[in-house]
Amino acid sequence: MHARSLRCNSNRLAMAMVLLVVCTAGGCGTTRTSNTARTATEQLLISDAVDRTVQQINFKVLAGENVFFDTAQMGDVVDKGYLISCMRQHLLASGCVMKDKREDATYIIEPRVGVIGTDNHDLMFGIPAFSVPQLATGSVLPSSVPEIAFAKRRDQMGVAKIAVFAYRRETGEPVWQSGMAMNKSTANDIWLFGAGPFQKGTIYDETRFAGIEKKKDEDANAKAPVEVEAEAVFASAPPQIQHRAPSGVVQASAELPLDQGGGPPVLPPPARPIAEAPKPAEGGEDPATTAG
Repeated sequence: MHARSLRCNSNRLAMAMVLLVVCTAGGCGTTRTSNTARTATEQLLISDAVDRTVQQINFKVLAGENVFFDTAQMGDVVDKGYLISCMRQHLLASGCVMKDKREDATYIIEPRVGVIGTDNHDLMFGIPAFSVPQLATGSVLPSSVPEIAFAKRRDQMGVAKIAVFAYRRETGEPVWQSGMAMNKSTANDIWLFGAGPFQKGTIYDETRFAGIEKKKDEDANAKAPVEVEAEAVFASAPPQIQHRAPSGVVQASAELPLDQGGGPPVLPPPARPIAEAPKPAEGGEDPATTAG
């Protein structure tokens, strides 16, 4: 009985294998693929460069103020929609109150885009592809020889350069300028003896959201006149905006210090501790001699 059951199970297993082979041989599948007009790598390079550049802009100077974001000067900027949304997000994250209508805002914020684009550089060690001349006698040689690369590297870079300034809507007086903010993203692909690509670069790391503050080196000795590449708060800005400006930001007018607004003056520390201060002179003693 046991031998009969084992033989029956073996027959069932053989039939299942035959059916599997028949189904596999008779089946046929196709996969449709397509490519976008712009590669995913190019789009990642640009969006990452925009994120890294926008987060350098210090919109917190205008926190709590009603602002209108004027995009009329952007023109035909690459990925304009993504850039506008990224900057609006950063404005909101910095505490600014966005207004859809120009007449409802106290300040107008106008961006200027210098560069948004990509660049690449290829390097190859090996034999480049070349064409083989064909003879009239009917040669059987291939018409071209493909590239034979022992080592190959492709470096791609996305760059964004942005500046922003703000002014009063009613009077047109300057209030603040961001200075030049520029950053780049990278993508590096390496092939070794046909194996690869081995990828590294900023687009393969975790992308930082716009709105995250990035510390910048502060120049405490910055003086007027104000350069285009420097962040500045102008004298026509109201006191609350001047107080929000971080230390080191250029004051566009040297008439008043950036931290004006009243309060007791800051005095230098005494030459010696208060406990060691000289006692008042008694009688006809000379204070200069008792001061020791």
